[in-house]
Amino acid sequence: MHGWQSILSGKSGGLIFSLESKTAVVTGGAKGIGAATVKLLREAGAKVHSLDIESGCDVTDEKQVKDAFARIGGFDILVNNAGRAIRKTALEISGEEWDAVQNLNLKAVFFCSRNAVPHMKKRGGGAIVNLASVMGLSGGIYPNASYQASKGAVVNLTRALALEWAADNIRVNAVAPTYVRTDLTVPIFGNPEMMKTVMAHTPLGRFPEPEEIAAAIVYLCSPEANCVTGIVLPVDSGYLAR
Repeated sequence: MHGWQSILSGKSGGLIFSLESKTAVVTGGAKGIGAATVKLLREAGAKVHSLDIESGCDVTDEKQVKDAFARIGGFDILVNNAGRAIRKTALEISGEEWDAVQNLNLKAVFFCSRNAVPHMKKRGGGAIVNLASVMGLSGGIYPNASYQASKGAVVNLTRALALEWAADNIRVNAVAPTYVRTDLTVPIFGNPEMMKTVMAHTPLGRFPEPEEIAAAIVYLCSPEANCVTGIVLPVDSGYLAR
């Protein structure tokens, strides 16, 4: 046994985090952490819908989000994964670039979350998991103010929505990864000098794989996390322990 099954299976061979009969929506599900999450949710038994710009849904457009959710119908799980980074200093980044980062990393999370609530209420509750970042819990290593600001906002939005929707049995949590090898981090992983700096801030000496981030997400979506809401779960190889 290996891969996705080894993450999900217990000593008895059954699924630890079973999501049988659940329906999930994952934004940005075509690549990287999103694709890993789609796969692992399916391995856990959920029916999964991926919303991605490549499949024709711009999650920064609230009308497109509403229409997509209406087509899907009822669902129990929302993973707000879609995101982007424009790595420029605060003095270099343009207003348009700043807005592009905030629109996808923050506004889309808000639009998707609030439009998921009516669908989840009809099913007696649900789980929302947002993709934050260790950069939303620290000042980061490299100048990247637009990304760090957006992820810091996701952290506190997660807490605010968890409190607002707790009475509706809707749990809202976030996962905060460190650097993970995806399309988003190609400029980092492709630069040996930058990698030396990153490794100096990585006590475990290795980075999580996309499926390890997905495993944290699946846990927060699962019945095993029924009393977990309003938290930000770092999967960071020790980055924040420094």
